[in-house]
Amino acid sequence: MTQQNILLVNSSGRFEGSVTRQLSQLIVEQLKVGADNSNLVTRELTEGLPFINEEWIGATFTPVENRNQAQKHVLEFSDELVNELQLADTIVIASPIYNFSIPAVLKAWIDLTARAQLTFKYTENGPIGLIENKKIYVAIASGGVPIGSAMDFASPYLKQALGFIGLTDVTIVDASSINLAGDKNEKVAKAQIAELLEPVKSGEQESN
Repeated sequence: MTQQNILLVNSSGRFEGSVTRQLSQLIVEQLKVGADNSNLVTRELTEGLPFINEEWIGATFTPVENRNQAQKHVLEFSDELVNELQLADTIVIASPIYNFSIPAVLKAWIDLTARAQLTFKYTENGPIGLIENKKIYVAIASGGVPIGSAMDFASPYLKQALGFIGLTDVTIVDASSINLAGDKNEKVAKAQIAELLEPVKSGEQESN
C-alpha cells in the first residue's frame, strides 16, 4: 500500500477567491488520487508566525546539548515546522506574488525552517541541504507580474531558498498576470496540474 505524506503550505492573505489556494488544493486532490493512503498536514501561515529575533538566533547557534529551557522553548515552533518538512513526501506551497515577491509570512516560514545543522550545514565545499528526496509543487499567482520576467523576484527566490535546504525537485505552477489575461492563465495552470500529475494518478513515478 502506498502511503503519501503531503504538506500543504498556504501563504495567501485571502481565503475566498484565492487562486493559489484553489490551485494548491487541486494539486493535493490529484496527489491523493495517486496514493492508496495519504496523510495531509496543512500549515496556514496567515494564522501567525513569529519573526526571528536575538533570542531565536542565539538559541539556534547554541549546541543542542547546551540549550537551556528558555532556548528550547524559543525554538519549539521552528522545530515543529522543520518536523513537518522532514515527515512530508510531497510539499505543496501556495504563494501569491505581493509587490514583486513572496508574502512576508512565507519569508518568515523560510527563515524559521532554514536551520543550520538541522536543515542545512556548511562544509569545506560550501553549504549542503539536509532535507532531501521530496517533491515540491509551488502554485504562484500574480495580478500582473509574469513568472520569469525581470519583475519576478518570487520564483527565483523560492527555488534558491528551497534548494538551499535540499529541496531541489521544484515544479512551478504558473498562474501569473491574471489581471491582464483574465481567467486564461488560471485555466492554463489547471491544465498544467492535470498534465504534471497524470503519471502520479496512473501510479507511475514522475520523472521531472
